[in-house]
Amino acid sequence: MTDLAGLQMLRAELRRAVRGEVGFDTTARALVTMDASNYRRVPLGVVAPRDADDVAATLEICRRHGVPVVARGGGTSIAGQATGTGVVLDFTRHMNRLLDLDAGAGTAVVQPGLVLDRLQEAAAPHGLRFGPDPSTHSRCTLGGMIGNNSCGSHSVAWGTTADSVRELDVITARGQRLRLGPGWAGAPEGLRELVDGELARLRTGFPELPRRISGYALDALLPEKGADVARAFCGSEGTWGVLTEAVVRLVQAPPARALAVLGYADEGAAAEAAAGLLPYGPLTVEGMAADLVPTAAGLPRGGAWLFVETGGGSPDEARARAEAILRAADVLDSLVVTDPAGQRALWRVREDASGTATRMPDGSEAWPGWEDCAVPPARLGPYLRDFRALLTAHGLRGTPYGHFGDGCIHVRIDFDLLTESGIGRFRRFSEELAHLVVAHGGSLSGEHGDGQARAELLPVMYGAEMVSVFERAKAVWDPDDLLNPGMLVRPAPLDTNLRFSVLPRQPVDVSFGYPADDGDFSAAIRRCVGVAKCRTTTVAGPAVMCPSFRVTGEEEHSTRGRARLLHEMLAGEVITDGWRSTEVREALDLCLSCKGCRSDCPVGVDMATYKAEFLHHHYAGRRRPAAHYTMGRLPRWLSWVASLRAAGAVNALASVRPLARLGKRLGGIADEREIPRVARETFSRWWRGRPQRTAGGGDLVVLWPDTFTEHLAPSVGRAAVRVLEAAGLRVVLPPTLRMRGRPVGDGRSRSAAALLTARRGRVCCGLTYVSTGQLDEARAVLRRTLELMAPVLETGAPVVVLEPSCAAALRGDLPELLHDDPRAARLAKRVVTFAEALERYAPDWTPPVLDRPVTGQTHCHQHAVLGDTADRRLREAAGLTGELSGGCCGLAGNFGFERGHYEVSAACAEEQLLPSVRQAPQDAVVLADGFSCRTQLEQLGGVRGRHLAEVLAAALDRHPSLRDSGKRASRP
Repeated sequence: MTDLAGLQMLRAELRRAVRGEVGFDTTARALVTMDASNYRRVPLGVVAPRDADDVAATLEICRRHGVPVVARGGGTSIAGQATGTGVVLDFTRHMNRLLDLDAGAGTAVVQPGLVLDRLQEAAAPHGLRFGPDPSTHSRCTLGGMIGNNSCGSHSVAWGTTADSVRELDVITARGQRLRLGPGWAGAPEGLRELVDGELARLRTGFPELPRRISGYALDALLPEKGADVARAFCGSEGTWGVLTEAVVRLVQAPPARALAVLGYADEGAAAEAAAGLLPYGPLTVEGMAADLVPTAAGLPRGGAWLFVETGGGSPDEARARAEAILRAADVLDSLVVTDPAGQRALWRVREDASGTATRMPDGSEAWPGWEDCAVPPARLGPYLRDFRALLTAHGLRGTPYGHFGDGCIHVRIDFDLLTESGIGRFRRFSEELAHLVVAHGGSLSGEHGDGQARAELLPVMYGAEMVSVFERAKAVWDPDDLLNPGMLVRPAPLDTNLRFSVLPRQPVDVSFGYPADDGDFSAAIRRCVGVAKCRTTTVAGPAVMCPSFRVTGEEEHSTRGRARLLHEMLAGEVITDGWRSTEVREALDLCLSCKGCRSDCPVGVDMATYKAEFLHHHYAGRRRPAAHYTMGRLPRWLSWVASLRAAGAVNALASVRPLARLGKRLGGIADEREIPRVARETFSRWWRGRPQRTAGGGDLVVLWPDTFTEHLAPSVGRAAVRVLEAAGLRVVLPPTLRMRGRPVGDGRSRSAAALLTARRGRVCCGLTYVSTGQLDEARAVLRRTLELMAPVLETGAPVVVLEPSCAAALRGDLPELLHDDPRAARLAKRVVTFAEALERYAPDWTPPVLDRPVTGQTHCHQHAVLGDTADRRLREAAGLTGELSGGCCGLAGNFGFERGHYEVSAACAEEQLLPSVRQAPQDAVVLADGFSCRTQLEQLGGVRGRHLAEVLAAALDRHPSLRDSGKRASRP
């Protein structure tokens, strides 16, 4: 059904019958055109059912209209089975609850949209867990796991999802409500007759291996296997019925675990060794090679590793089992980790492989499609050798990793899916690999299902007769072929519906350089492969991504959702107005530009940059929101205030409530916000008025007077000068374009005198212009800055930037925005944080020891772009104990001040920052290096946060003898 009248009728009927949301709008459709596969299909609409009655009503209406239906959970499927051309059922909004947990019986009752981690969290206090645990456990749903018969790293111990299913409530396309279970429970009419007529074929036609996921599991219906209809339903990929509820089995979680990491020369050696470890009863035998590890720090020597987890009643017992495996293994090197935090860090390396594998070591793209073939574990070594040879024969590259103990290999391959010849090679390779897998006794899918990626090749594995039985089974369950057509039986060709076929072939005219994507904006958008780490609703450790999704829970406010909308904007089929799209603008509106995705996304999606790029084009030649003119041009306004010495008048006006309310309304500022006070004396003016110091023998550092330090928080600048000089460094501020005197000497000191005597100019990192998408203005500001900084670039002096967001802009945005100016990269490389400056240029200096706990938050830009290793070491040296929280403060520069953002901004602060401060000891030092973080703490928490420089300077003031000393202070 494609005519407009029929579509309107379908939508109207669904809205009358369904209590959940019905979305046929552009955004709703664009968000679900893709999953994590190579495929794309545009739906007619999306329904978010509230209960089983909504599901039944949707199926009935769609059947009458002849519209197919696809059930969707977290949308992380890798074979294309979570996309469809009809109506998509989104279970993540409402049908996402844990209905019951019976610890005594070891069972749980779940709805299909429940995220796996929520079930694990509920089961953990009882010493229980759900056995299967895919690497996407923080966002995949139980319904999706049942649909694909998902497995995960612990399947060598606890099997597949099918092994953990007791009973399933499903609704068929014709409205039958069935309760599936063993002993033919819930079987639709005709299913038993089909099986009884094919007993011989079902007994001999399925390979025996732990990870056989391909095809329908009709052998589960054999009488000797209990005729388990629920088990047979697992892995049917939404083609038999729609799941509405499930009773699942939980397993006892070992009280203690140890992780043995075994190093081998290469992946072949690791694969050969994996099967030999199974008799020792490990919980996991996971493998990966060095190609997928950004840094091998913390791993034993080797070119490939096995991650072997053991369990026990105590840490000693778990360690003893791990050490027994070490003694039995022939390895290059090894380590055993019993510390839970250390284990989590190592497991993150493995789990992120599903994203990092999408890029080859040289940065070129790699794609799924043959993501999870499985062979008998004892055949894994020979299979990998043949697989490598096949890759070479086709001129392809890929890095295998995955569940070596189960013989299941994940791999992303550098297919060219953009050109006709590349797609042809993709097909030929796929056909040959299918034959290779079968020759080794394997399954085309060992975890993620067949979908469109492999279903066409099922005859290679099963033969035409068995595939015919599959088709008859589908007809028993769904005679109208309403549910997920084109999957498993009568499949669409594997080289059609490719997601990239709709993207422009010519480069898109953009402002940023996108160096990691060869300047191609389309390639930057292709980075999002859909693994959806950004949909994680809780944050472990210092992670930031994605604060707006964690607050709203809406796909369009996740990094993936925004990337999907940008993809569809470039495609021009669903979103047809390009850069002028209101749908994309509205989705990006709640992006905080925290840059968390730049570091936390496994493939380095940088939504903050994409947002700035979009806003630049979206408002080209048009009037912008008022906030862009006020906060986006904040450096300009504050400079005028300073030049007129009008800070007192501005502050007085801001304190008059009616005037402040009017000003906020005109400026696009949230009424709930207080306007920060402008400093009466700028940092630069204080600097010019202080006594001139004679240059000493220490290294020269240039202290950057960022807008926030200069006009709003000069105390931070004064404190930094105090500490840097106490450490023996010679501090100057940036000069103007012309210098007095000729540079003398070389290295960091050759133009010290000239810098000390030059007139100071106004440099700016362009942050506020970039974050509001005023990229022409940003480029002009940055070019002027480069002119002003030219004398500095002639020296070796580092540039110390106190505000993390400004430092990140100089390191990241500057060279990407002025990618044609070599000076931009040179300045970016000079930028150091306050802690980095002390560590690199005053390594012998030790700070005063405070012996105080700390609380607060690592700035999101510092986490994402700068890193905080030096800060951690400096805090440790100063006796500041404890960890700072992760996440984003929620103010995020202009974001939290803009009208309409206050609630989201406050909710972000309540996620980690404010709770960590409230729970801190009374004597804790509240650290917040970012002006936004300090402002958020003050306005929402009534707490004064301080920059690390302020804390150290205050300590020095209590020990005046340390003013120019490198000695450690005595403990107060």
